[in-house]
Amino acid sequence: MSMNNNHEHEHKHGHKSHGDEHKGHQHTEHVKHKEHMEHEGHDHHKHHEMMIIEYRRRFFVSLVLTIPILILDPTIQEFFNFTVEIPLQNYVLFLLAALVYVYGGIPFLRGLVDELKKRMPGMMTLIAVAITTAFLYSALVIFGLRGKPFFWELATLIDIMLLGHWIEMKSILGASRALEEMVKLLPSEAHLLKEDGSIVDVPIEKLKPGDKVLVRPGEKIPVDGVVIEGRTSVNEAFLTGESKPVSKDVGDKVIAGSINGEGSIVVEVLKTGEETYLSQVIQLVRQAQEARSKTQDLANKAAFILTIVALSGGALTFFAWFFLGAEIAFALERAVTVMVIACPHALGLAVPLVVAVSTSLAAKNGFLIRERDAFERARDLDAIVFDKTGTLTKGEFGVTDIVSFNKLDEDEILAYAASLEVHSEHPIAKGIVNKAVEKGLKLLDVEGFKALPGRGVEGIVNGIVVRVVSPGYLKENGMEEYIERVRNLSEMGKTVVFLIIDNEVVGAIALGDIIREESREAIPKLKELGLKVVMLTGDNKNVAKWVSEELGLDEYFAEVLPHEKVEVIKELQSRGLRVAMVGDGINDAPALIQADVGIAIGAGTDVAIESADIILVRNDPRDVLHIIRLARNTYRKMIQNLLWATGYNVVALPLAAGILYNVGVLLTPAMGAVLMSLSTVIVAINAKFLKM
Repeated sequence: MSMNNNHEHEHKHGHKSHGDEHKGHQHTEHVKHKEHMEHEGHDHHKHHEMMIIEYRRRFFVSLVLTIPILILDPTIQEFFNFTVEIPLQNYVLFLLAALVYVYGGIPFLRGLVDELKKRMPGMMTLIAVAITTAFLYSALVIFGLRGKPFFWELATLIDIMLLGHWIEMKSILGASRALEEMVKLLPSEAHLLKEDGSIVDVPIEKLKPGDKVLVRPGEKIPVDGVVIEGRTSVNEAFLTGESKPVSKDVGDKVIAGSINGEGSIVVEVLKTGEETYLSQVIQLVRQAQEARSKTQDLANKAAFILTIVALSGGALTFFAWFFLGAEIAFALERAVTVMVIACPHALGLAVPLVVAVSTSLAAKNGFLIRERDAFERARDLDAIVFDKTGTLTKGEFGVTDIVSFNKLDEDEILAYAASLEVHSEHPIAKGIVNKAVEKGLKLLDVEGFKALPGRGVEGIVNGIVVRVVSPGYLKENGMEEYIERVRNLSEMGKTVVFLIIDNEVVGAIALGDIIREESREAIPKLKELGLKVVMLTGDNKNVAKWVSEELGLDEYFAEVLPHEKVEVIKELQSRGLRVAMVGDGINDAPALIQADVGIAIGAGTDVAIESADIILVRNDPRDVLHIIRLARNTYRKMIQNLLWATGYNVVALPLAAGILYNVGVLLTPAMGAVLMSLSTVIVAINAKFLKM
């Protein structure tokens, strides 16, 4: 299956020339655009790091303050049978607890305000209600109300919740820096050719359509333009998905951000700034990021229910005892116990601990989880969409087939061809030489080597003329029959060259993007999990069809550019499928973000990595299989932990409310805290048992 694809960039993006009056504005806007994106990405990332530092600092300060609270608290002294007394002990306890409440509790009190503004009470509301109730009640006890203060419960509750949130924040690396990384692809300066023939380096924002720039070998092309002098090959793999370098001659268009190959070229500027193809991709990434919605955390849903239970349970407990004739102090103590116990320490750790363990486990196995929500979604995927170049294939232009037309075997054909091509810098030459080296073939001595411009190379081996030539050379010399004999290889989108020895065509070598052996293993296993496997590529239909048939894919889309890749993901989603995208190039970044789960191959560009939810350090499609299994196991552990964390409430809350008071069973705050701690220990141990 192939998507229609027009080759003109203007048509794809709806670009038109806007006239001279627009040009000056355009360059200014590019600078602002670049600065804005760098600033925006940097600020977001910095904010996230500051949050982690804040939780860590508040946790350690609160922990230090908690130690004297535990030593001085009468309940702890009674439980462990020791005595420590100091002057004004209760007031010192109150002061220390107040410091923990204010300094350690402020993030939760802020969170309470935010959640109430959004009318979505969750974990922050539950924690804030519990710590505020415990603090105010304990303060009343210190200043005259009959009862026992909850200071040690208050301090440990805040410590545990700060620890939980710190772990949680560390497990999420924060918002994508994709836009920041994309901007870095454009060089900051260009070599401007002046009318007198001199060359001056200028910032790219100073360029305007019609200017001429020199691009030297190995440099990034700074603008969208057209070649007016020189010949070269350009690596556009990260921009268009095309697996092999694209030859560029006078009149051919080049794209900003692509990498020039072996030749110097002069490019006439067509577009700069926001008009460039790369900037259009950046805009697509931004739109996809803004359109994405976050799924609500499981623990927040549990916290929402427990908030309702805590508030209504506390109120019901107070009024029930009050109307039954109990003293106000007793009724209030029961109500506060219910509200404190309703906030389980374990709930604050249930999800973050599993996330921390799974993140660590994943990292040890070469997976980096950047976005927790998406990682959780990975368990429910219906389809995996793979980019071809560099993901299912090696992204290297290499030998795929060798065909003999006479008695020479494959190794002999390859040795002759490599002996000539070792003297050339062309990508085809490199592919042939690499294959010969890989097979350990001995190269032959070549005399009189010379290039046949646009046709191939020739040299003399053992006194005989040997040539490696293109199909064009065969056509010019009436040898078309050999082209027909390997037409099937050409139809797969492969590049075919021919070996001629002493004017006889003795063999052909086909080159193309090499399929990874790991892909052949991963695809059937993914299908066994009930997943639909799809390929998405900027490469041509013939190449895509060949790769798809080789791997047994369910569907493929070929000749697809970035905005079309996003549309393909949207189309699959519109069929009701939950989709993961696996890619490594800049051209994959918008699709990685649009997908329900974006998975980047770590050896790919920084852009793809920063756009992804999950990063695979190795170029191994089998790791996609492992990450889905890990996501399913992680979710299972989360559910188990949430059941443990909230399950004890089913027992503890009625006992705390005093439902068995008549038979002498009354859950004290201290006993409730022991149950709470036990629940926390079980959750921690269960998280540690998570396996791949």
